[in-house]
Amino acid sequence: MAITTRHTLLTGSWNADVATMETAIGHFKADGRSRNDCQVVFFEIVRDGHLHVNVTHKHPTKEVRGWAGPANVAGGVLHNRTFAVTAPTRMLRQIRDMVLAARI
Repeated sequence: MAITTRHTLLTGSWNADVATMETAIGHFKADGRSRNDCQVVFFEIVRDGHLHVNVTHKHPTKEVRGWAGPANVAGGVLHNRTFAVTAPTRMLRQIRDMVLAARI
C-alpha cells in the first residue's frame, strides 16, 4: 500500500501542522493484506480559515466517522473533512483512521 501526501496551502497558518502530519503519515503502516493505495491532500480555501483534507483511496473503504463522502473521482474514492481549532495529534489520529480504513 502506497501512501502519498501533498499540500496546496494559501497562507502560512497551517504550514507547521501540515509538515508535522506529512512526516507522521510517512510512518503509517497498513496491514500486509491491504492493497489500497492512498493519497492525502491538505489545502485551504480563500477566506476560509479551516484546513481541508482529502483522502483518496484506489478502492472503496468502510466509512469513518467525521468524514464526508465517498465521492467517485478520477483517482478513486474520495473522503473529505475540515479542521479548525484541533490539536495536530488529534487531526493526525482522525486522518490515520481514514487512511487505514478497511477496504470493502
